[in-house]
Amino acid sequence: MLIVGGGPGGSTCGWQLRAAGVDVLVMDQAMFPRDKVCAGWITPQVVSALNLNLDDYGKRRTLQPITGFRAGVIGHSHDVTTRYGHPVSYGIRRCEFDHYLLERSQARRLLGKPVATIRREGSGWIVNDHVRAAMLVGAGGHFCPVARMLNPRSEKAPVVAAQEVEFPIESDGDGRFAIESATPELYFSAGLDGYGWCFRKQNYLNVGLGLLDRRACSTASRAFVSYLQARGRIPAGASFRWRGHAYLLAAPRARRVLSDGVLLLGDAAGLAYPQSGEGIRPAIESGLIAASTILDAQGQYSRDRLKPYETQLAARFGFATRPSSPTLPAAVSSALAVGLMRVPFFVRHVVLDRWFLRSAEPSLTLELSN
Repeated sequence: MLIVGGGPGGSTCGWQLRAAGVDVLVMDQAMFPRDKVCAGWITPQVVSALNLNLDDYGKRRTLQPITGFRAGVIGHSHDVTTRYGHPVSYGIRRCEFDHYLLERSQARRLLGKPVATIRREGSGWIVNDHVRAAMLVGAGGHFCPVARMLNPRSEKAPVVAAQEVEFPIESDGDGRFAIESATPELYFSAGLDGYGWCFRKQNYLNVGLGLLDRRACSTASRAFVSYLQARGRIPAGASFRWRGHAYLLAAPRARRVLSDGVLLLGDAAGLAYPQSGEGIRPAIESGLIAASTILDAQGQYSRDRLKPYETQLAARFGFATRPSSPTLPAAVSSALAVGLMRVPFFVRHVVLDRWFLRSAEPSLTLELSN
């Protein structure tokens, strides 16, 4: 079994397959630990799906309980603070989180090796002319080479461009930053077609912005920093070295997710939640579903035997009923969107509970075959 991509989706799939006794090789062009463009928080459903021991995880790694959010609109002075009184998410650093999951998977690893060639030979795959596998899993993000092989034509689904920076701050609190550790700040564009964040997690600060208009992302990121500086959230003289990323929002038929002997997971499959852009939970859940499908196939990896994976993805992520972008209906003007973001009920129950936390959706649990 070859998994291309050692992020949360690939490592989760490998973890479950290894637990069932399958020989798994994870291949990634990066060396781990490695950074990943992401605000970096996980919901309780992710903790449950991964069977994650928070006490153990937090001993040597960043783990910031989130008990509230501050939300507003970029360019406007009014914002709404929502307090939950208990952790509703946990801030993590992707360099630590991804490395932990990959090591926990106990899969064999081939790191620092990009995929150059993929070809089908008989009933199996050959990668880079020497790695052979009966089953190939693509979990390498939006630009995953397995996804490109399976989807050679450009997609028409919405693509989000994101820029982010994460850097250390003083452990005893840095007075230059007005961000509360347990209260990440979210600031939306006027049309709700993107948002910026400012998130302090223990000894690190993460600032970023995601936008549907890729051409405007760099300009919008600079404007967002100026906005935060003008409001006194970050120092006026702060400068940032942005890192960029892009990913598909989940939509019907955005990408083919399977063929004979191949499955795509997470961002490689285009599964990011459209309202928030979150990719960690869809990656992990698709990794669990993929592992279950592979085990049920019992070594027969034809398209028909793998078809339940596609069916379960559609059922789990609701492609038929979900919008394909994070915007409000077209009839909703920017002025009305700004007005709604001033209403505490809307911010808490729609923006936070429904769009970001997805608190009404239970954790995915699967009984895997052995």
